[in-house]
Amino acid sequence: MEIDGDEALLQRKQSAYLSLDEKFEIRNETYRGQQYSQIYFARLHLMRTLLYSLVPNWKPSMPVCTVLGLEEGKECIIVGTLYKHMKLKPSILDEYSKERSATPLVKPHNFLHPNDHLVLEDESGRVKLSGSMLLPSAYVTGLVVALHGKETVAGDFLVLDILEAGLAPQTELPFESREDKYVVLVSGLSIGSSTSNPLQFQLLVDHITGHLGDEKEQDIASQMVHVIIAGNSVEIPHGLLNGQNSASKDHSIHSDPIQELDILLTQIAAGVPVDIMPGANDPANFSLPQQALNRCLFPGSAAYNTFRSCTNPHCFELDNIRFLGTSGQNIDDLQKYSDAKDQLEFMERTLRWRHLAPTAPNTLGCYPFTDRDPFLIESCPHVYFVGNLDKYDTCLLKGSEGQLVRLISVPKFSETGIAVVVNLRNLECHALSFGTQFSP
Repeated sequence: MEIDGDEALLQRKQSAYLSLDEKFEIRNETYRGQQYSQIYFARLHLMRTLLYSLVPNWKPSMPVCTVLGLEEGKECIIVGTLYKHMKLKPSILDEYSKERSATPLVKPHNFLHPNDHLVLEDESGRVKLSGSMLLPSAYVTGLVVALHGKETVAGDFLVLDILEAGLAPQTELPFESREDKYVVLVSGLSIGSSTSNPLQFQLLVDHITGHLGDEKEQDIASQMVHVIIAGNSVEIPHGLLNGQNSASKDHSIHSDPIQELDILLTQIAAGVPVDIMPGANDPANFSLPQQALNRCLFPGSAAYNTFRSCTNPHCFELDNIRFLGTSGQNIDDLQKYSDAKDQLEFMERTLRWRHLAPTAPNTLGCYPFTDRDPFLIESCPHVYFVGNLDKYDTCLLKGSEGQLVRLISVPKFSETGIAVVVNLRNLECHALSFGTQFSP
């Protein structure tokens, strides 16, 4: 790792880094006009195999059948993909409809309605689900589940119990004889927007690089071994992102935010490894998985081998502790089509469903993979973070097989001035708040 003179004085700690982004990279995939049915088939095949292995311990003597094989009044287990019929779900066809719905939304940016209902489908057919066991508000289209129940006279499937995949297996936490090492998580810098405060981010950069505070503060800075920037780093006028031509005099409006970001990233990369993930507002592909931002955008920071441009979602290991994170699109979409008490509950659900983005490709854009679903969570992370959420929040999630996951909701830095610090020694975390307001 290249280190400048100021950083050498800090004697910064190091950590072993391993990137696990390969499954999110679109390299040998060729788009041949394929539809999205294949990613659903791949998801159903993999998840059904997993759920079949769990059924004997869940309902030992219960027969498993297909939707087509259901018999009225006979209890059985069916496994398939959920589809949620939503009255308020936007459709591209609405603008051509003569009877356009004028039903108001229950909540802004949320399309739930009391009459929503769930359907389960497999290759043989589909059946409407009924009963109070399965609340439509808690589930979304695209999930693969196992259901215990029976067919009713009306032809519905009365759900008596539900089996989700649960947390994936997890490697053991290497806690013994460890020392304090910190990872900094920040998102939503939005450089170039009206809410962005350049001084605020510069204070964060100075804190990380050890140019802020007394010896105690600098000692803490020396223990910061990695920085993750989780999306929405710049804000570029939407016209450019939509492919509109721009006049030469407007080019600086588009390039200035990226140049400013590069200057700040260069300061960080001079002493600390930094990963930057693309977000919804960044100059990257729209659909998930978003590919790494082009290194040509960052001529200053790309000169350092500590600078890494990564995918979204992003998965990596630091000292054998696995991190998994997104820039927020998966949780934003869940909030539109389901309900929970807070954003951490949405995050917890994705882990229990073993799927990072169950609403893709239905309502969340994703690449039409043909033989795999890269969003399936095969190994449970130790730290799961999501950027660009409304506020900082965290909890420790415990699985049925001893899994331990630190969930972290990372807020938009441009609006809150908050970054999050995680201690690799014990997975404890706290917020770093930076303000530039001076009280009289």
